Amino acid sequence: MQEPDSRVHEALSRRDLDTAGLNPAEHALMEFVRLVTEHAYRTTDADVQRLRDHGWTDPQIAECVYITALFAFFNRVADAFGLEDPGYFRNPPPRP
Repeated sequence: MQEPDSRVHEALSRRDLDTAGLNPAEHALMEFVRLVTEHAYRTTDADVQRLRDHGWTDPQIAECVYITALFAFFNRVADAFGLEDPGYFRNPPPRP
C-alpha cells in the first residue's frame, strides 16, 4: 500500500489542483468532483465525455459521483450534529 503524500492533501485542502502534483487524468477528475460538489445540477454530457477522453471508464466515473455524494452526505450529518473534525490528516491513526 502506498503511503499518503501530505503535500497532495495540503494542496487539495486549499482547493489548489495546480500544485497537488496530479497527472492530467487525476486533475480532470478532481475538477469534475468540484463541479459535482458545488453544482451537481450543472453537469453535462460534455463533462462526462471529458473524463472518458482522459481514460476514465463509466464505472469509475459513477464511483466518483457516488463517493462525492457520500462525502457531502457525511459532512452534512456531521454539521447537523455539531461533530468536530477528528483531525485524521494532521494526526493519522497508527497503521497495523
